Amino acid sequence: MKQEIFNYLLTIPKWKVTTYKNIAKIFWVHPRMVSQTMRYNKNPEFFSCYKVIASTWKISWYNTIRWVEEKIEKLEKDGIEIINWVIDKKFII
Repeated sequence: MKQEIFNYLLTIPKWKVTTYKNIAKIFWVHPRMVSQTMRYNKNPEFFSCYKVIASTWKISWYNTIRWVEEKIEKLEKDGIEIINWVIDKKFII
């Protein structure tokens, strides 16, 4: 199941993000299982787990040395607008 979730990340366009909840619905698993999959991603440069956010559309946890700041930088580099740690719904798939 983990590999299928990682493969799904490859289908998310550069200018879009998704939520743990949306991925969970696709794979019929609990959102926490999705978050654990992201947490143990051994290849984050290839499987872009930074593109997965909370269902509140707020920026939260990112498992790197620089944590959330790095996630925000990567999202902004992809053209995602973030205002007060929240992503506009036009960027959500």
